[in-house]
Parts: sequence; C-alpha cells; structure tokens
Amino acid sequence: MVRITMTSDMLSQEEIDALLKGDNNKSSESDSFEEVSFGDIERDTIGEIGNISMGTAATTLSTLLNQKVIITTPTVEVTSVNQLSDEYQVPFVAIDVSYKEGLQGSNILILKVDDVKIITDVLMGKEEIDLERELTELDLSAVSEVMNQMMGSAATSLSEIFNKKIDIKPPQSYEITFSEGKDKIEMLKSEKPIVKVSFNMIVGDLIDSQIMQLIPIDFATNVVKNLLGGNEEAVEKETPLKEEIIAEERAFYQEREPSNETKTTSPRPQYENTPSRGAIEKDMNTVTVKKPVFETFDKEPNVSYNESIDLVGEIPVEITAELGRTTKKIGEILEYGPGTIIELEKLVGEPLNIYANGKFIAKGEVVVIDDNFGIRITDIVNPYKSIN
Repeated sequence: MVRITMTSDMLSQEEIDALLKGDNNKSSESDSFEEVSFGDIERDTIGEIGNISMGTAATTLSTLLNQKVIITTPTVEVTSVNQLSDEYQVPFVAIDVSYKEGLQGSNILILKVDDVKIITDVLMGKEEIDLERELTELDLSAVSEVMNQMMGSAATSLSEIFNKKIDIKPPQSYEITFSEGKDKIEMLKSEKPIVKVSFNMIVGDLIDSQIMQLIPIDFATNVVKNLLGGNEEAVEKETPLKEEIIAEERAFYQEREPSNETKTTSPRPQYENTPSRGAIEKDMNTVTVKKPVFETFDKEPNVSYNESIDLVGEIPVEITAELGRTTKKIGEILEYGPGTIIELEKLVGEPLNIYANGKFIAKGEVVVIDDNFGIRITDIVNPYKSIN
C-alpha cells in the first residue's frame, strides 16, 4: 500500500494556476518575438544608421554645450513596452520625434532626468549644477530645443544616406514612466515589439550616462528595406544591361566568324580596328585613362570690362558697417533689459569692418556728418590678394 503524505510545502491550486498563467504569458510573448522578421542584417543596418546619425548629433550637442561629447557605438535589440516597464520603473524624460518629410514614422529618445537638468543648467550658463531641484517646464522646453537641433542635423545625415530630403517635426518632451507613456505617447500604446537602440553618452566631466532610442518595429523594417532594397534594385538593373551588351558583341562576331572550311585552309581574317571577343568582355570592367589636352593661352587678350559696367550699375548693394561682435550664453541674454550694456571685442579707435551684401570689402572709421553717423573708408580689401 502506498501512502501519500500532504505537507505544508505543497502548492495550492491558486498558486499552480498563477504559475501556469505566467508561463503562458512568457511563451506567447517569446513566440510573438520569433514571428518578427528582424535578423542580424536588420540589426546591423539600424545600428549603422544610428551610429552615423548620432555621430552628427553629438557634434551639434558639443557646439551647444561647449563641451566635448562622445556617443559610443550602439547596441540594438528587440523588446516590448511591457519589458521596458519592468526594467525601467523610475521616471525619465521622453522626447517624441516624428518625421514630416522623407520618412513616415516616429521614434522616441529616452534621457535620465538628471541628465536633462545638467543640459539645461549648462545652457543657462549656471556655474553650479543643481540636481536636487524639481524638473520644470523650462527643462522640458530646453531639452526639446536641444533635440530639435541634434535630430535636425541627424536628419541631414540621413538625407545623404537615403539620397532624399528628410526633415522632422518639432519634438515633444514628457517626464513619464513607461506605464504612464502608454496613455500619452502613441508609439507606447501598441503591443507590437519595439527596436531599442542604446548609446553611451559622455559630455565632458558632467555626464556619463546612457541615451536610448526606441523605434517601432514596422518603421525600422521599412527603413531597412528602403535602404537595402534600393541597392539590390540598382544591381538588378545594371546586370542585364551588361549581359545584353556582351550578347550583342558576341552576335556581331558570330555573323563574321569564318566557316570551318575556311579555317582549315587559311588563317582567320583580321578585321581592321576590330578587337577580339575576349578583349571586349575584358573592357567591360576596364576604364581608359588618358592625359588631358588643354588649349594654350600664351597671349593674354586685352579685354576691357568697363564697357558693360552700365548693365549692373543700377543694382542696389547694401552697405553695412559692423561696430563689433560678442558671444553670450542664453541665460545671460534672458537677463537683458533696458539699460543693459553689452561689451564688444572692438577697442576704442580700432577700424570698423565694412560689408557689401555681407561680404567684407573695406575698413573705416566713424565720423559725424551734421546729425548723422558716417564711415570714412581707410583701407580697401583687395579680393585678388589670395590669387597668385
């Protein structure tokens, strides 16, 4: 007789159901990922696109913050909103960037809240970074403008890659969690997988953090097809054309091929200026390089252009005299008001620059004519000095 002993360590029916339900959820989620056609080629392509675009964006950020910016090579993986909610439960700043021309879709950039505070304080020209303060609308507005500049320059790089104009809409910034994002951002409402592109971002001695880019799986797939599909189509168009040329050349020689009887009694006739078939097929991939032949100009003609000056004599030209220049930070400009004095880099008595339609043409000094200011030209800049 077999005796079955029930102990307190046995699972209840509710716990068993919960475990089975959890396993089913995991298996269904993994099955949905397996159905996504996003392999190594797609990952490498998205990674390379992100590497190029973020490289340009890093240069823009470096100019805005006046700091050295390094954005490392990205890592690409396929995930979901539910997985991101489990991994990242703290609030962050999400910047929603949508394309309005060239590409149809959007992507989200994820930054840490402290990183956004640092970027704002640097832009405002603050000497001390305050990470204890609350995130404000000014921070969200500042990071939106920074991302507008960064992603705008990245769109320019993408335009060169895809050989068409690509432009973005003004970004929108939110301080949210992934759970809250399901109600505010359209991309996070979908149950479909998401491509996560992660970059390490280093800004001087201020930031050593991670920036994350989220791309809908459909949008990422279309971008890869748009990039790789165009190259395959070009190869398919080029190959039949080359084969057609070779076939025509072979037919040309077959028509002129001597008969078997002629071959046995006499050597193959040589046609004047006609290459062999092998030479033609070889020349299909050969580029002929020749030395250029230029016309000599030993004698300079005596040409006078004063006769036609009347044709352009009536065109208006805007003359501008520049008193001086200076560079200020955004925080300093926001503090300007009536009575503020701005110091320029020009010294007292130093010649001023004179421009014609924005082109530097002369130097001069300030004079007073009746009740008006004037400029007396002291030096004309010769535009031909650099041409020797």
